[in-house]
Amino acid sequence: MTNEQVTKRHPWAWVPTLYFAQGVPYVVVMTVSVIMYKRMGISNTDIALYTSWLYLPWVIKPLWSPLVDMFRTKRLWIVVTQFIVGAALAMVALTIPMPAFFQYTLAVFWLMAFSSATHDIAADGFYMLALEQHQQAAFVGVRSMFYRIAMITGQGLLVVVAGQIETNSGGNIAFAWSVTFGILSALFMLFFVYHKFMLPHPVVDKPTIQSQSTSPVAEFFKVFLLFFKKKNIIVTLLFLLFYRFAEAQLVKLVSPFLLDARDKGGLGLTTSEVGIVYGTVGIIALTLGGLLGGFLASRNGLKSWLWPMVFIIHLPDLAFVYLSQVQPENFVLINIAVALEQFGYGFGFTAYMLFMIMVSEGEHKTAHYAICTGFMALGMMIPGMFSGALQEAIGYQSFFLWIIASTIPGFVVAALVKVDPEFGKKRTA
Repeated sequence: MTNEQVTKRHPWAWVPTLYFAQGVPYVVVMTVSVIMYKRMGISNTDIALYTSWLYLPWVIKPLWSPLVDMFRTKRLWIVVTQFIVGAALAMVALTIPMPAFFQYTLAVFWLMAFSSATHDIAADGFYMLALEQHQQAAFVGVRSMFYRIAMITGQGLLVVVAGQIETNSGGNIAFAWSVTFGILSALFMLFFVYHKFMLPHPVVDKPTIQSQSTSPVAEFFKVFLLFFKKKNIIVTLLFLLFYRFAEAQLVKLVSPFLLDARDKGGLGLTTSEVGIVYGTVGIIALTLGGLLGGFLASRNGLKSWLWPMVFIIHLPDLAFVYLSQVQPENFVLINIAVALEQFGYGFGFTAYMLFMIMVSEGEHKTAHYAICTGFMALGMMIPGMFSGALQEAIGYQSFFLWIIASTIPGFVVAALVKVDPEFGKKRTA
């Protein structure tokens, strides 16, 4: 194999699998865990509270993102963290049947979350280092699509599999989820082996500290100082924290709402049906919304599409107001309502992602992007923590009306931000 082949490999050989691998542990920790705990009899209050705490590694990952830049290569960080995530998935499979499964699985999910957050830092940095700028633009939709496919696999296919095993095993829920996580662990170990051999070795993938004269501590704090000295930083942080204030609460209660019995205000779907509605149809709609949003933004720029995206991410939340008020039994109608909300979310989230890329431009873009995603995670974590208790206190009907009121901060912060009119537009050479 020549040196050129080692340092530069076609993006199709690794971008899809890398971002699929990035999406799997996130969807497992954030969404699949919610469904599993619901099936295992954990209350909505505990589910929302404790699984929202699992956002914390993504919130604080900026604290160690400079270390990924400073020491070793992004490629090595990717391979090592994928092995750890694969091992953690196996540990979840082994601890589910235990009496204290809730505490044990939460502990392992914490390990998985920290490893996944570190993997995110390295993968996003590697993407920017291994590809030329025109390739980065060409494959941003591909990376987003395969991240969404990971979500379909996680909260769609695997949830359906768990539901089928539940049925075939005579309702043995613990066994079903243990087998499901075992399958997931084996899949992730395959990704670890594949990427160990197939990821390219970019010449520029080097640690930023390469001499004894550079102080690691000084370099570490320099990265943060430069980020917080950016223009309009306060408004930037408000946007990162509050653009998805409503969605942060909604996402934690969608699966419990779909699973809960009708006399409790839910729709009474089975585990497999939730895998189809929310984990397959919903994610496909989410993916299509994201692809359309990226396509349109690349033609006219973020500024032209910011306000349409603000409206389209928030207004479809009304679909859950309808579902909670009417509690329809028509499975097709439920799918349409969920797909509508997820399409809007995917379309509107494009503005958020492009805004983070815009803010991260310049020196230390890997670490600065990680800082942005840390604030993004904080904006999801805190509202999610109280959402379960709020829903149990006021019921699903009032909760989804509250979600509509919670969209107001998203409109306010969108009105405050300043966007470069040229940012996001496709440029010809």
